[in-house]
Amino acid sequence: MPDLDGASLDGPRWGPASKGRIKQIVFLLHGLGADGNDLIDLAPRWAQAVPDALFISPHAPTPYQGAPFGRQWFGLTDRDPARMEAGVRAAVPALDAAITRECRAAGIPETNVMLMGFSQGAMTALFCGLRRATPPAAILAFSGILLGPASLGAELRGRPPVLLVHGEADEVVPVAGSRVAERELRDAGVPVEAVYSPRLGHGIDDAGLAAGALFLQRAAAGLPEP
Repeated sequence: MPDLDGASLDGPRWGPASKGRIKQIVFLLHGLGADGNDLIDLAPRWAQAVPDALFISPHAPTPYQGAPFGRQWFGLTDRDPARMEAGVRAAVPALDAAITRECRAAGIPETNVMLMGFSQGAMTALFCGLRRATPPAAILAFSGILLGPASLGAELRGRPPVLLVHGEADEVVPVAGSRVAERELRDAGVPVEAVYSPRLGHGIDDAGLAAGALFLQRAAAGLPEP
């Protein structure tokens, strides 16, 4: 059953590298059929840029039938845009609740959250982050698309900076998805940067990792001390 209230939305966590007080939380949202273990290895590398950050890579709320241990943020058996938007809307409350819970536990404001997602996780990070009552400090979307663009203007709650990263040879989520998202976000007044990696398929390369580290570092530098 879906974790509708976020009470048990959890997964691997790492940091802070500084061993001191937590000042930021970076949520890493995995793709379809994976789980939180898929992205937590990004934490040690990105922690060099944000040493006071706690990294949390939650398992998505529902099982994915195509993989024995995999999870999903929403079903993708029907890739109709309206159904995908409905699916991500159903997943967002659990993520919202988990963000609130983890920030309270760490004693930091929800403004000190950064959302990163890969593939389906990128779609979820964008949808949630742009509509949160308390916007995150940054959104990093790797190999995703922007769901619900028609409703964004009415539902946009803030304009956190967004980094889009996509492989130009992506065979799963075509790079056109991020190119369209870049245009739609700019039209909505959202500050957006984009990195397109030649010859990269559906994955994350060193260029994307470096861009992500710099983006996190800049976002953290602009936050007040909790």
